[in-house]
Amino acid sequence: MNTSGSYEKESSVPVETQQMTVSRWRALRRLWRAELIYLGALAAFAVLAIFAHLNPYFGWDLLISERFNWKNFAPAGLFPFMEFVSVFGNRWIPYLLAGVTAIAFLLLRRRSEAAGLIFSTAGSALINSLFKLLIARPRPASNLIPIYRDLATQSFPSGHVTFYVSYFGFLFFTAYALLPRGTMARRVALALTGAPVLLVGLSRVYLGAHWPSDTIGAYLWSGVWLAFSLWMYRRWKLKRTFHKGELAPSGGQ
Repeated sequence: MNTSGSYEKESSVPVETQQMTVSRWRALRRLWRAELIYLGALAAFAVLAIFAHLNPYFGWDLLISERFNWKNFAPAGLFPFMEFVSVFGNRWIPYLLAGVTAIAFLLLRRRSEAAGLIFSTAGSALINSLFKLLIARPRPASNLIPIYRDLATQSFPSGHVTFYVSYFGFLFFTAYALLPRGTMARRVALALTGAPVLLVGLSRVYLGAHWPSDTIGAYLWSGVWLAFSLWMYRRWKLKRTFHKGELAPSGGQ
C-alpha cells in the first residue's frame, strides 16, 4: 500500500496555509507600521498648526531664517539656484504642470496615472488653502528677515512644499513603479522628481517666503495626503477603474 503519495497530499495543505498566514501577518505588520507613521505625522502637524495659529513665528524660526537667508548667506550661485527650485510652484505654473502632465498620461493611455495625479495635486491645493485660512499665520515680515518678494497670502503651511510633494512625489512613485528596474531612464526620473521635493523647503526659507515651521508642517500633512493619493491610485489600477487594459504597478521589472 502506497502511503507516501497520500501523505504528501495531506501535508501540502497545512504548509501552504502556514505560508499564507505568515505572508498575511507580515502584510498586516507593514500596514500597522504605516498607519502609525501616518497618525504620528498628522498628530505632529496638528500640534504644530495649533502653535502656528497662536504664534506668528517661533524663536527657532527666526534663528534659522536670520542665518540661512539670501542676503546673509550668499555663496556664488546659491541665490539663482534657490530661485529656480521654487519657480515650479509660482503663480499659475503648478496648474500648467499638473494639466500638461495629466494630458501626457492620457495620450500614453495611462488614465489611472492621470486621475491619480489630478486627485493628488488638486486635492492637496484645496486642503492646503483651507488650512491657510483656518490657521491664518502671517508671512515673515521684512522688519525681521530680508524678504525677496512680498506675498499677501497666509504662511502656514507652505503651498510650494505641498504642491511639490503631491506632484513630484506622485511622479516619483509612478517612475519607480512603471519604469524598468536598473535602467538609466528610471534613475534619471527618480532623481529629477525626488530632488525638487527635498530642496523646495530650503528654497522657501532661503528666499524669506516662509518660516521653517511652515515648510515642516507642509511636509507632514502633504506626505500623508500623497500616501492616501497613491493608495487610491493603486486601488483604481488594481480594479482597472479607468482603463480595462491597464495592469497594476509592480515596482518595475
